Amino acid sequence: MTDPRHIHISDYNYPLPDDRIAKFPMARRDHSKLLIYRKGEVGEDVFYNLPNYLPEGALMVFNNTKVIQARMHFRKDTGALIEVFLLEPAEPSDYELMFQTTSHCAWYCLVGNLKKWKEGPLTREIIINNETITMTAMRGEIHGTSHRIDFEWTGACSFAEIIDAMGELPIPPYLNRATQESDKTTYQTVYSKIKGSVAAPTAGLHFTPEVLQAIDAHGIDREELTLHVGAGTFKPVKSEEIEGHEMHTEYISVRRETIAKLIRHEGKAIAVGTTSVRTLESLYYMGLKVLRNPNLTEDQLHVAQWEPYENHGDWLPDTSAASDQVPVPVILSLKALASWMDAHDLPVLHSSTQIIIAPGYDYKIVKMLVTNFHQPQSTLLLLVSAFVKGDWRKIYDYALSHDFRFLSYGDSSLLIP
Repeated sequence: MTDPRHIHISDYNYPLPDDRIAKFPMARRDHSKLLIYRKGEVGEDVFYNLPNYLPEGALMVFNNTKVIQARMHFRKDTGALIEVFLLEPAEPSDYELMFQTTSHCAWYCLVGNLKKWKEGPLTREIIINNETITMTAMRGEIHGTSHRIDFEWTGACSFAEIIDAMGELPIPPYLNRATQESDKTTYQTVYSKIKGSVAAPTAGLHFTPEVLQAIDAHGIDREELTLHVGAGTFKPVKSEEIEGHEMHTEYISVRRETIAKLIRHEGKAIAVGTTSVRTLESLYYMGLKVLRNPNLTEDQLHVAQWEPYENHGDWLPDTSAASDQVPVPVILSLKALASWMDAHDLPVLHSSTQIIIAPGYDYKIVKMLVTNFHQPQSTLLLLVSAFVKGDWRKIYDYALSHDFRFLSYGDSSLLIP
């Protein structure tokens, strides 16, 4: 595997006029355009025909995370408006427990208009089930680029009910518009289940129940996992070389049965979206970790940003595989991870990943990819370039010259290297 740290992000730029950024989705999700990139050739179709291009018997993996209403607004006595943007749970740190809390919790948050919030609590009254609830926010210590915010509220409602009542869905900043009521539906996949994301896994926005039924009818196995998308997904690469860019940590949940299905499918999968890609590829490196040390905890399975590229990251030390420079087979890694989950009596793996996938990366599990069209000079574009072996310009030139719509609410592509 080639170390990509000295890649110049300026090499991954392209002209994206504002009028090519889709501000709203298609009226019918599955009527968006579908670019087909197959072994170097580019064509197009309509998204509802996607199943026709998928091989019978394949495994298709979806990210079932659900976007939360992560923007919360408070007004100070002075009239200043303070925005508190939920990033990740602090206490409790478990997402499921967080949304069940009924009196207090803490999150790491971005704070808008921070200079106007010098000290003291912020309060806001909201109505839930005909009861007036007083919500209080207290600012705590700095945590990287965010702040710990402690919340307390009256009444017996859950934090899930709180944010549903007072939060706002955080649509992407590049849409340059306010969130509308319709976004609460259109900015969620039809299969979203597990609350936790602050951005949608947008490749999944094109799927409808009808398309999912057609996928089933084509004999394709469907499986779901969870990666909670962080705000860092929109973080631009500002360093000249990508070595200077810090990837955001994202939290994943993968069922033991999902690992079993991957093993049955010989460690091969069709990924829906870059979030599914990052999760699936991270599983390989988690399996390597337990091969090296079976006594690790879930937290210690975290995949660091440059881990795949360091210390011969995909083979084991002191083995014939290492001496022959042969990477550890995917099946061996997945079976090790499955056995480790069994030994720890874990029906679901909860861990995190910070993996960066860039040209030079050797894909382990993902063989086909459904994805939207990404921002210039973004880590998502680097991931796509790595997948199509640097052929991204052919794909994006075609999309730009054939009236495709870009970014979250834009059109889709099926990439088959």
